[in-house]
Amino acid sequence: MTQKEKQMAAETTDSEATEEDTSAGASFHDMLEWHGIQWYRTERNVRRLQARIVQATQEKRWGKVKALQRLLTHSFSGKALAVRRVTENQGKKTPGVDKILWDTPEKKAQAIHNLKPRGYHPQPLRRVYIPKSNGAQRPLSIPTMRDRAMQALYLLALQPVAETLADPHSYGFRPERCTADALVYCHTLLSQRQGAEWVLEGDIKSCFDKISHDWLLAHIPMEKTILRKWLKAGYMEKNVLHLTEEGTPQGGIISPTIANMVLDGLSQFLLERFPRSKQGNSPKVNLARYADDFVVTGASKELLEQEVKPSIELFLKERGLQLSSEKTVVTHIKDGFDFLGQHVRKYKSGAVLTTPSKKNVKTFLKKVRGIIEKLKDSSAGQLIVKLNPVIRGWANYHRFGASKKTFNSVDNAIFKKVWWWARRRHPRKSATWVKQKYFTTQGTFNWVFTGEVKDEDGHTKFVHLRRADAVKIQRHTSIQGAANPFDPAWETYFEKRLDVKTEQNLTGKRQLLHLWKEQNGKCPMCNQRITKITGWHSHHVIWRSKGGTDRVENRVLLHPNCHAQLHSQGLHVEKPHSVDQQSVRKA
Repeated sequence: MTQKEKQMAAETTDSEATEEDTSAGASFHDMLEWHGIQWYRTERNVRRLQARIVQATQEKRWGKVKALQRLLTHSFSGKALAVRRVTENQGKKTPGVDKILWDTPEKKAQAIHNLKPRGYHPQPLRRVYIPKSNGAQRPLSIPTMRDRAMQALYLLALQPVAETLADPHSYGFRPERCTADALVYCHTLLSQRQGAEWVLEGDIKSCFDKISHDWLLAHIPMEKTILRKWLKAGYMEKNVLHLTEEGTPQGGIISPTIANMVLDGLSQFLLERFPRSKQGNSPKVNLARYADDFVVTGASKELLEQEVKPSIELFLKERGLQLSSEKTVVTHIKDGFDFLGQHVRKYKSGAVLTTPSKKNVKTFLKKVRGIIEKLKDSSAGQLIVKLNPVIRGWANYHRFGASKKTFNSVDNAIFKKVWWWARRRHPRKSATWVKQKYFTTQGTFNWVFTGEVKDEDGHTKFVHLRRADAVKIQRHTSIQGAANPFDPAWETYFEKRLDVKTEQNLTGKRQLLHLWKEQNGKCPMCNQRITKITGWHSHHVIWRSKGGTDRVENRVLLHPNCHAQLHSQGLHVEKPHSVDQQSVRKA
């Protein structure tokens, strides 16, 4: 039997088989080779089931939702993707309490076979602590590889429900959403001429650690037996087992989605109590949330303090949570407020500006200073290699705001640090000598910190310290609140967003050029030229909602009208191998 036949046999459970069928197919799992798995098939099977879960959720057919979730969690494709996720992410080399890693193809293939809900018992989590920006310690609980994979498996079945039911302006730990979406939404709310002038900055006390287990078991739409076992698994710290009676552990793959579902509904809860009105007395209550960080706008300070805040406390109390009285404050938008590392403020001119917050800048420069001090005995090239990704990452995060002035300020501060580093290495040399050794001219900049490193072939090359202000300020369009990446109805919308994202970065522009050349500059639908004048859309050959990826191998460039025609008529386009090849057919 070929590898493809083995996988197809194992995949019989993905469409209509029962748990007994899964067990009966164990021999196929045993013979399956990890590197021979056809991942496009597994992704397609899972995405199809997820799309059906979305539809059943929209129709409120909860029995159907449960049946489809069970089908997914018992399927070969679901198990294979779950194992792949935990063996390819950043934590793949971090073991749990059993010290076991799945670091060979044989172990990964066996893990798929062993990933069975029946008789499953999770092990306690391994508790470690990671530093927070304020110097405190954040507890992190690390599950075993098997428990991580089981969480990843059930997340595949839970996330389509979570996305369908989520608050429209919740942006944290959700696919296709980011902090920039939340900040742009805040900017939009506060830029309105008759918009709210007051903001409640919400802070939930130990959100992950305090969530009520009873509430979770009653409201999270997944297999209760499995969920209860996870919640009660406890954690090991210094060889001592600690039982858990509340909270969901930070570190679990499924925990952020569960925490989001706990807070979902707050937007509708507030809307029902403070309905919007076209009259002049509208309460102007709107919620923007990123995980457990949120802000609520309001027409007055009294409204937010005396009515909105107590309403939020009532909502949270049912879930075992409460606001931090010290950190939950009400602020006028002319004074500004910090949210997600940014400072949002409305000026007398009516302009709303989003800039890096002072706290965020201070934390960033502290990190830079720490790297420079740690590498005080390293070469300039080694120091630059360490600093560049940190500077680039920070600047990219803030590139959607009014950050240019702050970028210049940060560049000056970093220059002073590296100048101090260079002078310290050569205390007996003059400033002119140090400048000539470490600083070169690039374009209009005369003081560019420069060093030498060896490339992979052992050849010497020059590297230059990046400047934050070299990052271009960009406009970001916030995602539509109802957009759901698991719903095929939103396929075209997400393709258009990918087009915009692709054009905004160098890698994306290279991908566009590659696709354009691959198609000889022609649209495979109409075989006519694609130019800047005609425009283009990037289309997924296999829809993402059906398991397709964003890789160039799964994308073609189409004229906008051709793209609309393809979706409206249910056509299918394939990757063209030559300009004259017929590549369009009925789906």
